[in-house]
Amino acid sequence: MTLRLANRISAVGLILLLGVFYGCAGLERAPKRGIMYYHRELPAADRAVEAARAAGKDRECPAEFAAAEKMKNDAYDIYWACRTQEAIAKANEATARANALCPRKAEAPKPAPVKVAPPPPPAAMAPVPAPKAEVKFIVLEDAHFDFDKSTLTKEGEDILKRNIQVMKENPGIKVRVAGYASASGTDDYNQKLSERRAKTVEDYFVKEGGIVPERLTKIGFGETRPATYEPIPADIESMAAKANRRVLFEIIVK
Repeated sequence: MTLRLANRISAVGLILLLGVFYGCAGLERAPKRGIMYYHRELPAADRAVEAARAAGKDRECPAEFAAAEKMKNDAYDIYWACRTQEAIAKANEATARANALCPRKAEAPKPAPVKVAPPPPPAAMAPVPAPKAEVKFIVLEDAHFDFDKSTLTKEGEDILKRNIQVMKENPGIKVRVAGYASASGTDDYNQKLSERRAKTVEDYFVKEGGIVPERLTKIGFGETRPATYEPIPADIESMAAKANRRVLFEIIVK
């Protein structure tokens, strides 16, 4: 056990011990984060981000929403590093960002219509087809797997079916399929597991969705680049471990 992990576990034990003797004064349980109690600013940031998601902000302004969600997750990581005040400040900023997502722009008043004489008919010429709208941003949902599995769950198949539909509606995009794994297990094993997950998703796109292989590439990142830090890798049922068992879809060509 590394010194850093020992310090984190000691911090968790101290917080739980304080909760026993002082009734968790000033602390709250965080949504979807187990039995741990945190300073109330961190659960408040969780609620603000989830409220924004429920309001559809993750689809309306996905880049800004992702930034607010990352800042909220960073606050928990800083908190686990025993930098409480810095974590509280980060959580407050995440809350403010989540609450301010996608502000409505005031519409300028429409000018009164001006009547003009119709122009003369143009000379006969070949019709020009209307240009196709450029795809600015495509949101593809990620797919999650059970522990130590590279086969798709029913929920994973439903997600991929939606992604296939997005690709069919936007034939000009290509996608890189990136597989990941949680921190439990050896580096070599997790690397191969992430590659199998990426291959499973690629095969589903081609065989079940009819997407041509030339539009897909795949890569495995193992346990590197986690979505959420795992303070206790052996806890395979933690929210962090489940979040890291995933495949992400990255648009690389429009």
